[in-house]
Amino acid sequence: MLAKPRPLDPVGGVEASVAAEAAGLDALLGHLKPIEIIERSVRESFRGEVAAVSSFGADSAVLLHMIAKIDRSLPVIFLDTGKHFEETLGYRDALVADFGLTDVRVIKPDEAALERVDPTGRLHETDTDACCNVRKVEPLARGVEPFRAWFTGRKRFQASTRAALPVFEAVGSRIRINPLARWTTSDQADYMRAHALRENPLVAYGYLSIGCFPCTQPVQPGEDARSGRWAGHAKTECGIHLSGLEKSLTDASL
Repeated sequence: MLAKPRPLDPVGGVEASVAAEAAGLDALLGHLKPIEIIERSVRESFRGEVAAVSSFGADSAVLLHMIAKIDRSLPVIFLDTGKHFEETLGYRDALVADFGLTDVRVIKPDEAALERVDPTGRLHETDTDACCNVRKVEPLARGVEPFRAWFTGRKRFQASTRAALPVFEAVGSRIRINPLARWTTSDQADYMRAHALRENPLVAYGYLSIGCFPCTQPVQPGEDARSGRWAGHAKTECGIHLSGLEKSLTDASL
């Protein structure tokens, strides 16, 4: 006897639908110029339902400059982990002023969670994954929860783990958009020069990928841009771009 078909899992059905939507958008729009991808996403595909996530790190100016040309009121989410370089916080404020961004949303870790898992503020010394989870992954899940999609500045050249990065990708029931995915270091540098964009001051000291100060160091010659993150550890991503975020986004507490 044939087994009775099970009802479609609502969550699984939504995620499958979003995965198909992301693949369709990648095929339709992924080949366009970054600013065209942003414009089509903001004004058509995700009108009123998209934000940007920015670290205001080494190369954040390019994506934010493009966004400002399309819509200065687009929400920009910044994770204040409590462990940023002072230079990064100053750079954030400078770029906001440069581009006239009007809706920067600063998201912080949950105080009760910090008190529970990192009361001394030194969790990064013993468990970098747990530190990133409480200071980045869970806060970002709260930050993007109101939106159907969000922009990042990730690029394929930044690390081997990003070599196959699509422009549109599904994250649970939402879509992450990487308009600059196909860009090279030359594309990045040319755009910065052409528009006279200011750099994060830490770049001059060899910080080519900038995160929290305890876990970031200058990049050595010949290494990829993210080699200075969690140097000496197998860790290459904080988790906001991995499955941990997907789990947080589907948590019942959101």
